[in-house]
Amino acid sequence: MTAFGPFVAGARAAGALVVQPRMGMSEPDRMRAGLLATRNAAATTVGTVTLDSYTRTGELAAARRAVAEGVPLNGYPITSYPPGVTRSVLHGVADDSFPVQVRHGSARPEKIFAALLAAGLHATEGGPVSYCLPYSRTPLPEAVDSWRRCCELLAASRTDGAEPHLETFGGCMMGQLCPPGLLIALSVLEGLFFRQHGLRSISLSYAQQASTRQDEEAVTALQAIAAELLPDVDRHVVIYTYMGVYPLSPGGAQLLLDEAARLAVRTGAARLIVKTTAEAYRIPTVGENVRALESAAAVAAGERPSPPGAAPDTGIRAEARHLIDAVLDLHPDIGRALVLAFAKGYLDVPYCLHPDNAGRARSRLDPDGRLHWSDPGSMPIGRAGRAPAAPALSSTELLGALSYVQRTYDRRAFRTRVAGGIPVAR
Repeated sequence: MTAFGPFVAGARAAGALVVQPRMGMSEPDRMRAGLLATRNAAATTVGTVTLDSYTRTGELAAARRAVAEGVPLNGYPITSYPPGVTRSVLHGVADDSFPVQVRHGSARPEKIFAALLAAGLHATEGGPVSYCLPYSRTPLPEAVDSWRRCCELLAASRTDGAEPHLETFGGCMMGQLCPPGLLIALSVLEGLFFRQHGLRSISLSYAQQASTRQDEEAVTALQAIAAELLPDVDRHVVIYTYMGVYPLSPGGAQLLLDEAARLAVRTGAARLIVKTTAEAYRIPTVGENVRALESAAAVAAGERPSPPGAAPDTGIRAEARHLIDAVLDLHPDIGRALVLAFAKGYLDVPYCLHPDNAGRARSRLDPDGRLHWSDPGSMPIGRAGRAPAAPALSSTELLGALSYVQRTYDRRAFRTRVAGGIPVAR
């Protein structure tokens, strides 16, 4: 089976953006059908096995009970099936032209890593910070220790035919209202953590935010910093289509996905996690996922990379380097440095309620969608990333900021339909 990283690199060299769904079904036959549909889509795709909530939170007895009783789950319970069952799901589907990644969301994923490796899979994602602070109450030092063991386990699975791959979720913290400098810093720091513990094939994430121009600058900065600090690993950047409150109209959702595909191509990202027009309402069907994959691939094929120097420089790259350097100066062991950085407030995720997050940092959204720090707390970022002094957001302002993208893209879709002479339902 071709390794995940080299497959993506080959697609990029051929000028194709790799598109990927977030897809997980609890029944093996449905999971297999979803993978087959993804593989057969008119796009360059990789497969996804997304795990259920019980498995990702360590409630394995509940997951096994659901499987035994035939209760549908919101993902594939990989630890509840014997490895042979998962191998049968993958047989004849995952091969040299279609690698598969396991996606989970667990702060302590040792059993998940053991299960995916036993099933013959070698690609997954997450991180000691990015799968701890947003999704759990697990103490950060425990998550760091768990992820160290998992990285070493995954690295030890290396064979001549399968270089294991790990994607950091650090560029997607909280999905929204986290200024890009911190997203870049967390993505790179988790990548450095992976490398320190043996991984040599890594992807760095970045979640689409509310301003396309700011996103272009941010991803360009992420590419540059990764080249400086991770020059000795196989790596690529993966863009996530917006992870916050999604447009309510199919047209608005489609415009947002189109923008994510263009962002990926313009900034040299190699892979895109897509969303569908059903995101605001429910878990999408396999057919809706396939249509999103094919749509994103078609938009990407019509876009071209931006020339060097096209992205603006408003200080995002400098801010991210300040944060990264401050953390690396704390301790040579990156895991310990991350724990110390959060304890000191050198890293502080806005609006994150985890006990190990300082909770002093606050951000604001400009009228044009750009994110700035209104209060960086103790983070060493200087003045460049700060908005003018402003009071903390009220609850009404916070809700308005959270729904900014939804409102913006739904309005654009409305205007597009009116301009095209198409009747608009009110």
